[in-house]
Amino acid sequence: MFSKCHFFILKIKRNILALFFLAFGLCLLIFSSSNLPAIKKGLALWANSVVPSLFPFFVATELLMNTNFVNVLGRFFNKIMKPLFNIRGEGALGFIMGLISGYPVGAKIACDFRENNICSKEECERLLSFTNNSGPLFILGTVGISMFGNSTIGLLLLITHILACLTVGIIFRFWKFNSSSPDYVSTKSSNYKKYKNVTFSNLGDVLGKSITNSISTVLMIGGFVVIFSSIISILKASGILSSLVLMFNPIFNILHIDTSFIYGILTGLLEITNGISSICSVNIREISVNIIITAFLLGFGGLSVLLQVLSITSKTDLSIKPYIFGKLLHGIFAAFYTFIFIYVFPFFNFNL
Repeated sequence: MFSKCHFFILKIKRNILALFFLAFGLCLLIFSSSNLPAIKKGLALWANSVVPSLFPFFVATELLMNTNFVNVLGRFFNKIMKPLFNIRGEGALGFIMGLISGYPVGAKIACDFRENNICSKEECERLLSFTNNSGPLFILGTVGISMFGNSTIGLLLLITHILACLTVGIIFRFWKFNSSSPDYVSTKSSNYKKYKNVTFSNLGDVLGKSITNSISTVLMIGGFVVIFSSIISILKASGILSSLVLMFNPIFNILHIDTSFIYGILTGLLEITNGISSICSVNIREISVNIIITAFLLGFGGLSVLLQVLSITSKTDLSIKPYIFGKLLHGIFAAFYTFIFIYVFPFFNFNL
């Protein structure tokens, strides 16, 4: 009897993903009335926010990789990147583009660097841990102005987001500190197997390939946005999300945190935009709590972004572990720095 039960459990474990995907398909049919509006909303979010903010940066990155700009940037930033982050100066491209663009540009650049042997495996993993960030357009515009209705809150969140990013980068300079990849190739002999140097004669070809590669990445992101919009809709309609909220109620009561935040936090751990929108809509006198939780979610990024990054890193030999640990630390440090700024500088204190 015991052996039969053991065999049954092993069989379930072996087919757990198949069962999960089957359940997801059935839920799409059962809750189709609530799923369709959610999917349309996800598509609208992708078309109106993601494509305009990310697509140009993807194309710009692809074009820059076809020039000598990375090498020039490397020589210029080597004295800063190496002592701070234990990464070659070329990594500055991933750091800068990751800060000014948004998820998942930093991860894509780190993986491109690895595919073309611009940096070692360890350096690319360090780069991956802190360069994949929320963009200033999203933090200042969408979160600060649109959701909170206050540009100063957006500025505060951007400052603490960058400070947390730098802190994580400095911590991860010790990631595999004594390791070195046997297959590491120096910058001078980097193997640009995807890219060729752009000239006026091949500009059209390079631009066309850059646009094609960028469209592929943006479509992948759009797929994740739609899928997670649908998952959140299913969790709402099935009552699972409400059950989880009730489960966490006692913990939040002990911590003296308004239980209205539970729904937003759970949603934000899945998909960042929906979660932050819910957090911002919680109406309490101490708005600093809303801001601090939002800072954490901006730093962490959510499961949707994690899977986007995983889909990119799966094409390389880079480990996803430094990214997961890095984003968790990023969220914690961002929330901590936001707390400090709010209670040390009265200018950033918006409590009623």
